[in-house]
Amino acid sequence: MAKEVKSGSKETVGFVSAVSIGIGGMVGGAIFAVLGLSAGLARGSMPIAFLVGGIVALSTSYSYAKLSVAFPSRGGTVSFINRAFGHGLFSGSLNNLLLLSYVVVLSLYAYAFGGYGASFFPVEDQKFAQHILLSGALIGLTVLNITAAEKVLKTENLINALKMIILFMFVGAAFYTGINYEAMSPPTWVPPLEMIAGAMIIFVNYEGFELISNAAPDVPNRAKILPAAHYTSVIVVVALYILIAVACLGVMSPEELQSFSDYALAAAARKVCGATGFTMIAVAALLATASAINATFYCASRITYTMAEEDEAPHFLENMFMGQPVLGLILISTCTLFIANLVDLRAISTMASSGFLLVFAAVNAANIKLAEKTGSSKIISGIAFLLCIGALVSICLQVWSDPVNRHHLWVLAGMFGISCGLEVIYRFFTSRRKVCDVS
Repeated sequence: MAKEVKSGSKETVGFVSAVSIGIGGMVGGAIFAVLGLSAGLARGSMPIAFLVGGIVALSTSYSYAKLSVAFPSRGGTVSFINRAFGHGLFSGSLNNLLLLSYVVVLSLYAYAFGGYGASFFPVEDQKFAQHILLSGALIGLTVLNITAAEKVLKTENLINALKMIILFMFVGAAFYTGINYEAMSPPTWVPPLEMIAGAMIIFVNYEGFELISNAAPDVPNRAKILPAAHYTSVIVVVALYILIAVACLGVMSPEELQSFSDYALAAAARKVCGATGFTMIAVAALLATASAINATFYCASRITYTMAEEDEAPHFLENMFMGQPVLGLILISTCTLFIANLVDLRAISTMASSGFLLVFAAVNAANIKLAEKTGSSKIISGIAFLLCIGALVSICLQVWSDPVNRHHLWVLAGMFGISCGLEVIYRFFTSRRKVCDVS
């Protein structure tokens, strides 16, 4: 029997805790990082863009809910893909892509942490401060994840509650002081294809609901709790994002939000509540991004463990130190440091969204293949699959149409190529022939 990574707790995960996991995964650092980017891409149609992204996430949550109930595993996405498609080149490449996508989203969280932290420094020092702060956060949280990960994770519910309260306070204050709805009227919308592409480039905002599946073995009455938790968490976050988009566009123009892209949400809060509002949102962003980095480190390092356990990665990644898969964690942290410091925000967001869209498409395909065992509708999962693929295509078309950022297509191609290349190399040097039992 395969070994288990120590969880540190045998407590069951109820509905509220499962919803908290999903909301915490989605309202992590992405909304703080890409709000300005979203405003620049979708302009007055930003609320609709968030709704479009939410529809794609909600449709995919159906497959995750069904697979989690039928095949509860802490391996989550990795286990679902392996069960449906076996341990071949296809599954191995997808699991590599999932891990790389987590590295990229960690870079996004670190970028946001550095941006909001640097906002307290003089303008001329902000870029330098951002790099110092994001690097320090990644190194410090790597050490913390090795020495006290379980203790820190116990604070996640508290941090989730605090950031949600602050975000709803900002929304409430913006609506109370008055919203300029003309800034969101149809004449301010971008063309449909641009709006959809803009929505998909910031789809990384919805990455995180899949983390509920990793807790499935600890959930009692899975058939009721897991689907309800998946759908509830996504719906709540979609509503929150739309309210935030309306509040921000109601007090600042898209150009202003884009000009403060590294801390756009705090800049909007300053318009509503002055320096106090700016500080509250900035502090919430620092807490949210730090907790998101820590939680993602915890999850991603366990993906490396699961992949090694499933013979899809070198077995030295199964080595433990203080109950943690440290080598995988250090590898992830090092790659994150490199990307966060050298790749620009739009490229990071594009890479993360594209990676997760392709992985989510594969999970929907897995649920179609396993529909008889999961009791699923192939039509619903098929629609979700097409939405994910269509979203990925829209990103590529949007990037291609922009000469300034067209080179990001090469970045995407490199990301997918690395995922496949690593698997080919690993299979070549290990002569791996293992086939998954999908019975």
